[in-house]
Amino acid sequence: MARTITFNELRELKDKLPDGSIHRIAEELDMKPETVRNYFGGYNYKEGKSVGIHIEPGPNGGIVVLDDTTIFDKVLSILGLKDYPEPDSVETEEVE
Repeated sequence: MARTITFNELRELKDKLPDGSIHRIAEELDMKPETVRNYFGGYNYKEGKSVGIHIEPGPNGGIVVLDDTTIFDKVLSILGLKDYPEPDSVETEEVE
């Protein structure tokens, strides 16, 4: 399922990753590190490939549509997140 996020949010997630995470993700998914970097806005298509993201200009760096969330899901896993943005932990009351 496609997912939409701002480019700045995607970069923020990348910046939160511990050192070595790009190589770890690449190894786990059997792809080159440059391909993973391209997912986060890199553009080295000589060494890496495109991996199903589309960037549209706009506020906050633009809108990014992630057609393939495999790398995104790995990032969430590494960061210990279930989703992004994290759902509020505040319970809502039922309205009748």
